[in-house]
Amino acid sequence: MSSSMAVLFTAALTAQIAVAAPAEVTASSSCSSPSRGYSCFPEYSQFWGQYSPYFSLEGRSHIPSSVPRGCRITFAQSLQRHGARYPTKSKSEKYAGVIERIQNDATSFNGEFAFLEDYTYDLGSDNMTAFGDSQLYDSGIKFFQRYQSLAKKVKPFVRAAGSDRVVASAHKFVDGFTKAKGNNKGGAAKLDLIISESNRRKNPIAPEGCAAFDDDDTASQMSDKFRSTFIQSIVDRVNVNLPGANVDAEDVKSLMAMCPFDTVARTPDASKLSPFCKLFSHEDFRHYDYLETLGKYYGYGPGNSFGPAPGIGYVNELIARLTNSPVHDNTTVDHELDDNPKTFPLGLPLYADFSHDNSMTVIFAAMGLFNATQALSSQHITNPADANGYAASWTVPFGARAYFEKMVCDSSPIARQEYVRVLLNDLVWPLQGCHVDMYGRCKLEDFVKGLSFATSGGNWDQC
Repeated sequence: MSSSMAVLFTAALTAQIAVAAPAEVTASSSCSSPSRGYSCFPEYSQFWGQYSPYFSLEGRSHIPSSVPRGCRITFAQSLQRHGARYPTKSKSEKYAGVIERIQNDATSFNGEFAFLEDYTYDLGSDNMTAFGDSQLYDSGIKFFQRYQSLAKKVKPFVRAAGSDRVVASAHKFVDGFTKAKGNNKGGAAKLDLIISESNRRKNPIAPEGCAAFDDDDTASQMSDKFRSTFIQSIVDRVNVNLPGANVDAEDVKSLMAMCPFDTVARTPDASKLSPFCKLFSHEDFRHYDYLETLGKYYGYGPGNSFGPAPGIGYVNELIARLTNSPVHDNTTVDHELDDNPKTFPLGLPLYADFSHDNSMTVIFAAMGLFNATQALSSQHITNPADANGYAASWTVPFGARAYFEKMVCDSSPIARQEYVRVLLNDLVWPLQGCHVDMYGRCKLEDFVKGLSFATSGGNWDQC
C-alpha cells in the first residue's frame, strides 16, 4: 500500500481528552447502542485496553465506512469477541485477595479510597455480565442493519469457539439479528457450529499450538520496561491514601483493572462508573491502556515473530469463503470440519464467527493488518493514530467486531470486478500487501495475493 493511500487518522484523538468526572457518576440514560457501542465516560472507558467495552471508531479516519455509491455488498463475514465478562477465575481470586489484604492492613482510608474500607468483592469469574449480553445482542442488530440487503433473505452461518462466554455471545448475537429481522418466534437461538476448545491445535477461530510462540517472553519484557516508567508515582500516591497497606506495582495494576470490571458488572447497561475508577487519573489510564496494548502487540501481534502463526488457519478459511474454493491449510484447520459442506459451507453471503481477544489478535496479525505499525516503544506512549490505529482498546475491546466485506460496483471498468474491504470496529482498516484505492479497498485477487504469508503456511513449520 502506498503512503498516499494510507488511512489518515484524525488528529483530535480521544486520547487527548482529560475530562474530570464527578465523584458519583451515573449516566442519565443508557449510553450503549447498536450504532455507537459504549459511549459512557469516554475519558475512562476508552482507555481500559482489552477491557474497554466496544466503541465505534467511525470518524477516526478520512475514509467513510459506508458502502461507496454504486456498489453493493455481496459477501460479509464478521469475527467478534465475546461481550464484557467478569475477570477470569485466577484474576478474580487475585483481585479479591488484594482488596482483602488492603482492608486488613490499611490503618486509614483517605479521600476517594474511603469506599474500600467496607467494599465487598462479589464479582463472578469467566462468564459474561448482563451488560456483555446486551453488547452482543446490539451487535446482532447492527450486523443485520448493515447487511440487510443480504440478511433479509438469509441468516448468517454462525460458528463459536467452545467456551461458555463465547457461545453465549453467539447466541445473543443471533437473538439480536433475529429481532432486527422481525422474525423472532421465540425459543433458543441456534448456532450452526461450536468448535471445542479442548484441542485448540484444530480450532482456527481460537487457535493455539505453536510452542515457539508460547515460549516467547518479549511481551513481559517490554511491558515491564514501560511499567517502570510510570508506576512508582502511582504506587506512592496510593500508599499515601492507604497508610499501612504497602501496595506494590502489581497491586496497583489490579486496582486499576477493577475499574472496568466493576463498571461492566454494576448495572445491566454499565451506566454507573465504579468508584475504583476515581482512584486514578485520566493520565494514569492512558498509561494503563498502553501497557495492555504492549502486551497484545508483543504477545500476540507482529511484535512477536511467532504471533501471526496461530492465525494462519483462519485467514486461509477466509480466502476459501471469499473465493468459494476449498480450504488449503496445514496449520490449525480441522479438515474433518472444513472439508464437510455441512460444517463449512461455501457460497453463502453471510458468516459470523465468535472468539477471544488474543485469538483475534493473532488472526489480524496473520492477515497483516498491523504491518504498517512500527515497533511500539517501551519508553513512552504511542497514540493509536501514530500507530496506524493499533491499540488494545481500538482492536480487541469487549464486543470487538471485524467485518470482511466483498463488493461489486456498477462503475468498475471490468465487469463484476470484486473488491475486498476490512472494517475493524467501524474503522476502514489500512490493508497491507495490495493496492488500496480511495475507499480502502483492494481487488479480490490482489487481496488474496497479498495474503501470501498465510497461503504459504508462514512460519508454522518452525513452531
